[in-house]
Amino acid sequence: MFDQILLPLDRSTLAECVLPHAIAIARACGSQITLLSVMETPHEARWRQAMDPLNWQIRKAEAEMYLDEVALRLQAADLPTATHILEGFAAEQVIDFADTHASQLIILSSHGLSGLSDWGVSSVVQKIVQRATTSVMIVRAAQPVTTAETGLRYQRILVPLDGTPRAETALPAAVTLARAHDAHIVLGHLVQQPALPRRTPASREDIALANRLVEHNQAEATQYLEQLRSRLSGNVEARVSVSEHFAATLHEWVAQESIDLVLLSAHGISSQTRGLYGDVVTNLITYGTTPLIILQDSSPAPTTPNAEVSVAPRGQ
Repeated sequence: MFDQILLPLDRSTLAECVLPHAIAIARACGSQITLLSVMETPHEARWRQAMDPLNWQIRKAEAEMYLDEVALRLQAADLPTATHILEGFAAEQVIDFADTHASQLIILSSHGLSGLSDWGVSSVVQKIVQRATTSVMIVRAAQPVTTAETGLRYQRILVPLDGTPRAETALPAAVTLARAHDAHIVLGHLVQQPALPRRTPASREDIALANRLVEHNQAEATQYLEQLRSRLSGNVEARVSVSEHFAATLHEWVAQESIDLVLLSAHGISSQTRGLYGDVVTNLITYGTTPLIILQDSSPAPTTPNAEVSVAPRGQ
C-alpha cells in the first residue's frame, strides 16, 4: 500500500511535524522512508550566476548532516531510511522525485521554512498537491503532536463515503492503520438536501416530496454503511447526516467526533475526473485542521479488491 514514503524536509521545526506521522504510518505499513531535501535555486538568472560555489558547498554539507541526523532518529525506530539531496525548485523536484522513484505517499507539512500564515497550506505545498499524481498526506503545522516522536497513535479515523467504489479505495488503508493503532474507524455518509423551487415559496407537496426523498436516501445510506461495517474488523462506527454543504459538515464531524485523521479518496460520485481532486477534497486541503490523507484514485482500481472491505455499492 505505502511501501515507499517520501518525506520532504526543509530543515525547519515546522516541517518536522511530519515525523511522528511518518513513523506511525511506516510502522503500520512496513514502509521505507525517503528523506528529501531540495536546495532551492534562485529563480532569476543573475542571482544564479552570482552564487558563491563555496557557500553552496557549505549549505549542501549542512543539509547532508541534517538529513543524516533525522535518518538516525528514524532508524532508531527500526525504520529503513534513505536520504537524497536535490537542487532546483522545491515543488518541481519533489514531484519529479516521487514520479521517478515510485513513491506511494508524500507526507507534507502544511507550512515550513517560510513560517505559518493565514493560508491553509504554503505555496510550495499547494504546488506539490496540485501536480502530484500519487497519494499525499498533509499534516497541519499549527497543531504539532504533543507526544514523543515515536509515540503517536491514531484514535479516531474518519472515512467519508458516498457509495461509489472510488470512495471505497480508502478503506484498505484505514483498516491497516486502525489495526496497528487500535483506532476507531468512523464511516461517514452525507445525504444531499434536495433543492426546492426558489422563485416561489415551496408548496406543501414540494416539501413532503423532498422529505420522503431524504428519508429514503437516509435509509439506503444506513443500510449501505451497515453492510460495510459488518465486513470490517475492529471498532467501526457509522454516521449518516443530511447536509446542503458537504465540506462544512465534514469539518463539523472532525470537531464533534474528535477525529485525529481524515482519510478519503481524491474523487467522489460528483467529481470531475479531469482534475486531481474533487471539490470537497479541495476544500479539506485548504481549510482542514487535522491530518489528511488523500488516496489518489486517478488510475484504474484493482480488479480484485480486498475481500474483507469490498461490498457492492447501493444506489442513492
